[in-house]
Parts: sequence; structure tokens; C-alpha cells
Amino acid sequence: MTSVEVSLKTLLTEADGALGAAVVDYTSGMALGTLGGGKDLDLSVAAAGNTDLIRAKVRTMETLGMKDKIEDILVTLGSQYHLIRPVTGRAGNGLFIYLVIDKGRSNLAMARHLLKRTEEQMEV
Repeated sequence: MTSVEVSLKTLLTEADGALGAAVVDYTSGMALGTLGGGKDLDLSVAAAGNTDLIRAKVRTMETLGMKDKIEDILVTLGSQYHLIRPVTGRAGNGLFIYLVIDKGRSNLAMARHLLKRTEEQMEV
């Protein structure tokens, strides 16, 4: 098991083209940890905004009576991929991992695989 800090460092070093990452509590919208980002990518603001996105998807699934779970959510921008992966398990309930990667320098399939592995190993 790895800590939030180690998980974020792993994401930024192992994901090609990684620009920033965060672990977020989607009940409050607060980031438990962030790494990377910059003037064009405020991870605290992004964490709060993506909280709304994940809440909306959960509400929609409940309204539709879907008994499934979200594996990840992908937002594709012109130059970036924004990946959101809910943390499963008792310790991670209500949390998600947020990863931003450069579209031109990354491998989306590998980033999704890395997010899954990180989510499985992270200890909150």
C-alpha cells in the first residue's frame, strides 16, 4: 500500500506527458493532495469542478437505477486528457484520483492502466 503523496509522485513520474494529479474527496470537493499543475492548471480549482462532474454522473446512474460502478471518466480537450478514477474499497469511499496528461506526449491506455494500479495500491 502507498500513501497519497507517493501515489501522486508515481503518477507524475510514470505517466508519459503527465501535467498534474490530485486525490480529491468528492463529498467536500477538497483535494487531499496535489502534485504538478501550474498557472494554466490550478489543481485545487479543477478538483472542485470535477467533484461536480462525478456527483452528476453518480446521480444520473442512481436516477436510471443502474447498479454498476464508474471505472473512470475521461474528458478530452484539444491538447489534454483529464482522467478521473473513483477510489474503491472501504478506505477510499468518496475519493477520486484526477490525472491530467498532455494529449500529444501520452498514451491514454497506459495512463488508464497506471490509474487503475495506483487506485488499487493507494492507502488513504
